[in-house]
Amino acid sequence: QVQLVESGGGLVQAGGSLRLSCAASGRTFSSYSMGWFRQAPGKEREFVARINGRGGGRYYADSVKDRFTISRDNAKNTVYLQMNSLKPDDTAVYYCAADRVVVSSNPDYLGQGTQVTVSS
Repeated sequence: QVQLVESGGGLVQAGGSLRLSCAASGRTFSSYSMGWFRQAPGKEREFVARINGRGGGRYYADSVKDRFTISRDNAKNTVYLQMNSLKPDDTAVYYCAADRVVVSSNPDYLGQGTQVTVSS
């Protein structure tokens, strides 16, 4: 069982930056693919980014490419999402995800989420 706890959300103006963190429980963190999803009000949950267990294999949704960066620190059991040049359309609840193989549309584990609000 893996527990994921997100932090770092908040209110930011358009063009600003935020860094989300996700702390994971367990001793096998480095064996998990990690990622981020988001869900805006009235919309379906969408994939944002993922990274493999060794810190490679980064993949991003087109909507965030070149603005967001996913990274991880296996010594701290933590994955990050650096979000730059934020837009009002980025407003959503952001969820951390973990999967034994690769984070895709239905990950093995999902956190409780952290709210990100971007004002215009």
